[in-house]
Amino acid sequence: MDKRLFLVGMTAWLVGCASKPRQPAVSVDHVKRQDIVMQAVAMLDRGYTYGGKKLHTGFDCSGLVSFVYQESAGIALKGSAAHMASASRPVEAQEANPGDLVFFNTLGSAFSHVGIYIGDGKFVHAANERTGVKTERLTHVYWAKRFEGYRTVFA
Repeated sequence: MDKRLFLVGMTAWLVGCASKPRQPAVSVDHVKRQDIVMQAVAMLDRGYTYGGKKLHTGFDCSGLVSFVYQESAGIALKGSAAHMASASRPVEAQEANPGDLVFFNTLGSAFSHVGIYIGDGKFVHAANERTGVKTERLTHVYWAKRFEGYRTVFA
């Protein structure tokens, strides 16, 4: 065998072995959603502060959502739960994904409470001064009666 042909063949073989295997495509939105859920879960047991938007001072419901979305996905969601509802679009329950928002009427007005859906019928939210940031089930009688729907900021 010709030495040059052998070297060309070996080079092609080595280059082929050195290349990275193809990874399945993962959407940017999917990665952001995962990061949002991980950040939300990391906030469990943080304190509740009315109007709170900071890690060290505590959160209210919209402050928690704003903090988690900004820190984990670089998405700016500002204002009250109602403002967040107007900045997002509704999705049906079967289309809801972890990282989407869940809204409730807890004060007799639409979209007065917000949390982050983490999947399996659960959400993370800043509940109150007594319990702070915690997870809840959407089927819990209190939340089920007040549930207003899922919304998303993703396309």
